[in-house]
Amino acid sequence: MALAHAILAALVEAPCSGYDLAKRFDGSVGFFWSASHQQIYRELSKLEEQGWISCESIVQAGRPDKKLYKVTDLGKQHLKEWIAKPSEPTPIKDDLLVKIFAGHVADNGTILADLERHQQAHVKKLSTYKDLEQEYFQNPQDLPESAKFQYLTLLNGITYETHWLAWCDRVMELLNPKIEKL
Repeated sequence: MALAHAILAALVEAPCSGYDLAKRFDGSVGFFWSASHQQIYRELSKLEEQGWISCESIVQAGRPDKKLYKVTDLGKQHLKEWIAKPSEPTPIKDDLLVKIFAGHVADNGTILADLERHQQAHVKKLSTYKDLEQEYFQNPQDLPESAKFQYLTLLNGITYETHWLAWCDRVMELLNPKIEKL
């Protein structure tokens, strides 16, 4: 997947400024496709050149003009065609897994300390996902279709984080059975 597709997916909901898109991106597509705000702005220019998005300048009193971006029919068609193409599973690239794989050459405490840092990050992310589920997706069957698809990505994140934390607990039990679970 290219950043272009992630931006089109985030913009297809509603037109918005680059700033608002970057904020929206961080709270939606950004959970599973990361990009800096600078990368997003660069890509917006490319998408506009390709005709996949359009930009309307809105005059603001006492402030620079605001650019409002929206997906064009050509952009929607491109997104639809891209969605129809089979996607390949993403290979795992995880420094922590490499460290654990070769962990026997280091002190267990070193590995456990790194694992605990990761565990805290996953606990935090799971909490964020659960908060989003509670706020926006309490009754998934009653959601409009577009929201159901958004919920499915959130559900994947919740499942991933839950599985990761269960794996983390198991690793900690194997490496140091005296450590208490979070």
